[in-house]
Amino acid sequence: MSPSSINYRANIDCFKQCGVTDIISLSAVGSLKDNLSPGTFVIVDQFIDRTIYRKKSFFNDGIVAHVPMAKPVSKELMDYSEIILNQLNFPYSYGGTYLAMEGPQFSTYAESNLYQQWGCDVIGMTNMPEAKLAREAEIRYCSISMVTDYDCWHPKHDSVDLNILIKTLNDNVDKSKLFINKFSELYYQGIDFSNNDTSTILDASIVTHRDSWDKKTEEKLFNILKRYKEKN
Repeated sequence: MSPSSINYRANIDCFKQCGVTDIISLSAVGSLKDNLSPGTFVIVDQFIDRTIYRKKSFFNDGIVAHVPMAKPVSKELMDYSEIILNQLNFPYSYGGTYLAMEGPQFSTYAESNLYQQWGCDVIGMTNMPEAKLAREAEIRYCSISMVTDYDCWHPKHDSVDLNILIKTLNDNVDKSKLFINKFSELYYQGIDFSNNDTSTILDASIVTHRDSWDKKTEEKLFNILKRYKEKN
């Protein structure tokens, strides 16, 4: 399925219905930095959203909410991810900006160089609007980008070679399974999220007075609004 065709809202809503509180999103990306070679894991902390065809909010019809996205990922989950990557001795970089492109085509040379000038570190197609929707659903989010190629900016790798990309992707899949297993062990030992307000972010984000909520929208957002309605 093309990244543009994924129903991100349905996925996040399903996670919320299942009681998910934290998301670790692992995805394949292209590198926009010479030091981020294929096989490197990047613990992303910022995003630039260049997608244009995707539904990016739960709050469109009759209920308006403006969630803050200045810090789009959980610092706590980032820190624990770094611990795991160190334990596994995987090459990684802590922090980085993810450029989310629409796709499914890869970048032009001009686009790739533009994103480099913007200071982006990696480029991918799946983290947006996923990260935004997770925030609206009051789910903490962490993005681990697994580099598969150099996009097309690199003078020695001037186009994306799908054969090399798929081989690196397969290698990263095996590593990602090890990462998730290790992370799960540490996660269930307990993480202190006392300084993270994502789980109650809607308390200060919904601007439409409850008496004015559109009833059909309220019904559609049952899972997303459940905690808010119980506490407010």
